[in-house]
Formats: sequence, structure tokens, C-alpha cells
Amino acid sequence: MILPLPQRTPWALLAASLSIGLSACSAQNQETPQTAATEVGVFTVSTQSLPLTTELPGRTVAMQSAEIRPQVSGIVQKRLFTEGSQVRAGQALYQLDASSYQATVRSAEASVAKATATLAAARLTAQRQQALLAADASSKQTVEDAQAALKEDEAALLSAQATLASARIDLARTRITSPISGRVDTSSVTEGALVTASQTTALTTVQTLDPINVDIPQSSVDLLKLRQQLAQGGLKDGGTRIRLVLEDGSTYAQEGTLKVNGVAVNTSTGAVTLRATVPNPDHVLLPGMYVRAVLNQAVDPAAILVPQAGVQRNARGEASALLVGQDGKVVQRAVTVAQAIGNQWRVTQGLQAGDRVIVEGVAKVRPGQVVHAVAAALGASAPAAASAASR
Repeated sequence: MILPLPQRTPWALLAASLSIGLSACSAQNQETPQTAATEVGVFTVSTQSLPLTTELPGRTVAMQSAEIRPQVSGIVQKRLFTEGSQVRAGQALYQLDASSYQATVRSAEASVAKATATLAAARLTAQRQQALLAADASSKQTVEDAQAALKEDEAALLSAQATLASARIDLARTRITSPISGRVDTSSVTEGALVTASQTTALTTVQTLDPINVDIPQSSVDLLKLRQQLAQGGLKDGGTRIRLVLEDGSTYAQEGTLKVNGVAVNTSTGAVTLRATVPNPDHVLLPGMYVRAVLNQAVDPAAILVPQAGVQRNARGEASALLVGQDGKVVQRAVTVAQAIGNQWRVTQGLQAGDRVIVEGVAKVRPGQVVHAVAAALGASAPAAASAASR
């Protein structure tokens, strides 16, 4: 005989259901662990001494340059140099036909000899008349005339001597010499060419190439900004050394020295011209070459460099960084960025030594969130040099 199941009341069924539901929730809470803090990579800020450099375009200019022009007219008899060779000061470069100038010198020498003889005769006459006057054998007028003739002959001799000196100078100028030592350019004339005194076309050019100058225009605005920073003490004078980057992108081996700061602003470009002197023993640099000059103009004694991944910009271009505070919470802070140095930013405001900047996992966190900070594994550091021109 089958006994009927005891009937359960609704209250009993409800109590059983609640008991089962509470047991299930308790079991679920025990199985789900508490959410862990997000791990982020941080860069600990430190200060360092950083040379601030400015890279500017420049042109090489010969230290000395002399355009060789004839000072007398004549036919070129000989060219006495090898084009492109090194010449010394006083070395003969051209020889002009000197026959007419030699004849002029001989004529001037004859005039001097004649004037000398005439003067000697006049001097004797003056002495004789003076003696006759003492013996009352001559008149005073005759003596005065003799003295006047003597002075006239003295002047004539001086004139003849000046003419002779001028003729000798012209004769010497038929041998055209270099006024400076340096590299001689190609010749614009050949043997047999007629040249004239002070002609506009140079026969050749001699230029001193070692050392060589570099003219560097710099914006007057950037120059004023740099001087203000130096005056305020935020930067220190970085010296006067420069490096050159050549047209093919290679770095010139020799360092130069800044010699002259411009004393005037070009009204058309608004730039001040700086002049540097660079050793050029192998004559790699030639006048007129385009170069980029890297100038060490200042030093930031407490520069802050931060990996670029740690700085973000909003739609308005304003820079900021996410930091991990002492309580482990994320803090957003506005920063001022001067310029990029390799893969880092030079930050001038907003950060200080000891700050922990988030550089890994930035997209996973937000301000106020508690995070777990670990030191980020960064690559090779950026070169310790920066452009002095702020952006």
C-alpha cells in the first residue's frame, strides 16, 4: 500500500527557496576574489645637467679672400702658379710685359741725373755770387736770383725723383703677387691676354681656408629669449663651442668656436648674424658651402627629461601627465614641454624630482584610481642635448 506524500504548506516552500538562494549567494561570494589594483609602469623623475643646443643654417666664408686684379695695363706673359694650389703671401702669380715700363724707368733715371747736375751747377753759382757780394763785386739782386734758381733746381730734382719712384712702382706691378697666403682659384686669363689697370674682372682669387669662418643667422626673438633666461638664472652660459653638420648629413670632425655675435639685426630677415671659426686642415670645407651649425648656447643645470609616452595632449594641445601619488592613486597634472630630445620631452614646469610618471598602461587608468606602480623597463636614454629654442 502506497502512502500519500505529506502536503507542504506555501510558507514551508517559501522558506526552503530562500534558504537555497542564500546558500547559493554565499557560495558565489566565496568563489569570486576581490578585484586587484591595475599595474602600471612608472618613470621616477630626476634632474640632470643638460646642454641646450641650437641648430641653425649657415654658410662657410673664407677667413681671408683677395681678388687679384692688375694695377697696371699690359699683356700677360706668364701665369706663374698652378690652379688650385696653395700659395704664400708675396708669391708671384702673373708676369706682364714690362718693356715699356722699363723704358719709362730709364727715362726717369735720366731726368734725375740731369736734375742732379743742374742743381750742382746752381749751387756753385749761388756760392760764387755770395762770395762776390762779400767782396762788393756783385749786386744783392744777382745773389737773390742765384738763390732762387738754386731752390728751383732743388724742386726739379725732387720732382724727377718722384717720377722715377712712380715708374719703378709701375714696373714692379708688372709682376702680380698674392697679398695673402691661401688656396688660389682658377685663372680667368691666359698668356697673351690684355689686362687693364683696376679692371672689374679679377684674374683669380686667393682664399685662406684654414681656419674657415661660418656665418650663422639666428632669429633676434630666439636670441632675446635666451638672454632673458640667462639673466633670470634659469640657464647658464654654455660656452662658445659649435659642431657642423654637412650637406650630406655627416658630422664634421672638427669643433669650432663662436667668435662674433652680430651687432645689428637684418631688417629684411629679422636675424642676427653670428660668426664662428672652424679648423679646416684638410680643406674639407670650401667657401659657400651650406652647413647646419649646432651651437652650445646654454646649460640647464636642473633639467627634467620624461619619456614621451608619459605626456599626453588634449584637443587644445595642452600637455599633461598622469602621476602615481603617495597613496597609490592616479593624479593628473598639467606640464609645460620645451622640446623633444630623442624619445624624451624636456619639461620646464609641472614636475619635480621624485614624481612618478605613468609611462606604461596610461590608457588603462584614470585620475583617482588606485594602481600598483612598478618601475618601467625603458630603452636607451635620449642624448643629453637639447635645442635652446622653446616651442
